[in-house]
Amino acid sequence: MDLGLKGRRALVMGGTKGLGRSIADALAAEGAALVISGRDQARLDEAAAALKGAGAPSATGIVADVASSDDMDRLADGALAAMGGVDILVLNHGGPPPCTASQITEPALLEWFQHIVVSPIRITNRLLPAMRERGWGRVIVVGSTGMQHPIPTLALSNTLRASIWGWLKTLSGEVAKDGVTMNVLAPGTIQTDRVTQTSTARAKQKNISLEEALAEAAAEIPAGRLGTPADYGPMGAFLASERGAYITGSMIRVDGGRVRGMV
Repeated sequence: MDLGLKGRRALVMGGTKGLGRSIADALAAEGAALVISGRDQARLDEAAAALKGAGAPSATGIVADVASSDDMDRLADGALAAMGGVDILVLNHGGPPPCTASQITEPALLEWFQHIVVSPIRITNRLLPAMRERGWGRVIVVGSTGMQHPIPTLALSNTLRASIWGWLKTLSGEVAKDGVTMNVLAPGTIQTDRVTQTSTARAKQKNISLEEALAEAAAEIPAGRLGTPADYGPMGAFLASERGAYITGSMIRVDGGRVRGMV
């Protein structure tokens, strides 16, 4: 299936590893030009070279930290300079530390509100008007199944991701007529550094080994295994494609059936 992504221009935040990288890999394989962001230029350069080898006509790495509004402006400007425009925006960032709801503090809320809510909205506001003017655009939020089925040990993440989901659901209805789609791509338990972090916290809480915690997590998944980044990224490419043009304002789960709810 030709996804119609050749010649499209994508900015993937957090594109050096994990879920962001899996989407970048899938876009590169479809012939999209790429700008990726991260906090280490050497890793960005290495990832950009690999993406070009995988099929991207161009790939550029730009250092940017989601903790900084100025960095979001610089990233948007850098992507426009490198590619001449941005058709596809993948909003991605690291997650806050594990905690229960009763452990949430005001300083943590303020710190992570910048990462999870303010910075994604800021860079979208910079790039969305041109998408609407061209009559084509894609915005994908790398989310979490906790946005639908709260994860007890990730209360801070659950709380703030609910805000970005509400924003996306509202804005998607405003821009759909302009040919712009906006969706959340929610991973289940995918083998990334984040899952290692949360599983380590779970292991400590239950006084078991990390391996036992990972095995418990896999046992909760109907598919019978943890996911891999390769399971996740292709759905991002589909949502970014011509074929995904009628999917908007939705949360698509890639979770091996873990969330049992019907909505």
